[in-house]
Amino acid sequence: MTAHPRPVALVTGASAGIGAAFARELAARGHDLVLTARRAARLQELAEELCAKHNVDVQIMVDDLTDPMAPRRLVDALEQRNLGIDVLINNAGYGVPGTFDSQPWVRHSDFLQVLVHAPTELAHRLLPGMIERRHGRIVNVASLAGHLPGSTGHTLYAASKAYMIRFSESLALESRARGIHVCAVCPGFTYSEFHDVTGARELVSKMPKWMWMQADQVAAQGLDAVERGDVVYVNGRINRMIKTFAKLLPDRLALRLSARHSSRYRVMEGE
Repeated sequence: MTAHPRPVALVTGASAGIGAAFARELAARGHDLVLTARRAARLQELAEELCAKHNVDVQIMVDDLTDPMAPRRLVDALEQRNLGIDVLINNAGYGVPGTFDSQPWVRHSDFLQVLVHAPTELAHRLLPGMIERRHGRIVNVASLAGHLPGSTGHTLYAASKAYMIRFSESLALESRARGIHVCAVCPGFTYSEFHDVTGARELVSKMPKWMWMQADQVAAQGLDAVERGDVVYVNGRINRMIKTFAKLLPDRLALRLSARHSSRYRVMEGE
């Protein structure tokens, strides 16, 4: 691929929330962008905003990461457009409400495809180009939940985020000497559409305001962290304290506390 005048970033789940915030922050830092999500109108609106405001090139690729072929399609389309990706933001994600048995397997399978398989495959397919150029950045948007005990409800969410944290750690160790930084960014409660999609908005609105962060804060901190070479970054002082406290507790007590408080932020019944 020919050299591009500006670094190019691919952001998944870019139509809203943390993904859109990453796109805005990257554009402000002088990156050209490739944005992907399912909602074409949202992507087009964001692309026009960023082009006008920051004079960067923004291309959109509408696709659905629940399709196992989507990562390959995206990378093939990048190659056809002669675009080498310097920054990969694996952000796409959502939650499946209810207990494990309350949802059909196809819904869990789609969830794992989006939150585990797709980001892993995109990293694998885009890594060779970064290695060739001796420079690259991969941000895997994980969660504070990946550092905490499992909860009742949303059964696979914390497990998928814990995977992304450990995957990021190993990939970072393998890639650092090649000029590639990998970071798992772990926000806690963040103002976005996430809780509307899962049906938990009414529940989480009762959480104290000091536990919440803005999506633009999460994105800016995440990009700063990967540039510094941080391998795992937990956004926010309160969230870092929660992570530390959870690790100090005996497993039995930590699980007991999780069971007691899960209903405050997890939807227990399936839709």
